Amino acid sequence: MCSLAAAKFLFTSEIKWIIITIERMFDTKGGKMKILIINGPNLNFLGIRDKEVYGREDFASLLGMIRRHAGELGAEVDFFQSNSEGGLIDRIQAAYRDGTEGMVINPGAYSHYSYALRDALDSYHTFPKIEVHISDIMQREDFRHTSVTGEVCDHQIVGHGLNGYLEAMDMLAKWENKDGRI
Repeated sequence: MCSLAAAKFLFTSEIKWIIITIERMFDTKGGKMKILIINGPNLNFLGIRDKEVYGREDFASLLGMIRRHAGELGAEVDFFQSNSEGGLIDRIQAAYRDGTEGMVINPGAYSHYSYALRDALDSYHTFPKIEVHISDIMQREDFRHTSVTGEVCDHQIVGHGLNGYLEAMDMLAKWENKDGRI
């Protein structure tokens, strides 16, 4: 039997989904594509951790760079960062119903072994997902050569530094404006 709180949550979720569907049908957002940027563990330590690998720019600089580029593309951008696997999965699942139209994800080390994160990314195919890695994971330790999450994303960009995020956004914008293919 369903509790009243659970029923309210399900009803609210369905209403939100209906509103998002109507917005998409009638383009009530003014044509702005909604891009979700997800960053996994330790990415909030950019500029602090392994500067030789990840560079000297900090996390705030990355977010500012992405915001500026979103403005140039005429896109809306939403950010999420978590060091917790469960938090990342919850946000990926929320994207299904919040109007997200493209995702850029840097799962950090979770990309190499998190089948739970992989399953969350593979749960639906309503918008493109691009995996980004700041460093070239193929030129690093052997365990980094495999990306179980990259297998279920539409594209992967590795080794292009912070610019990889901007390249991914450009790909999403082209996908949105063309024929649905990256």
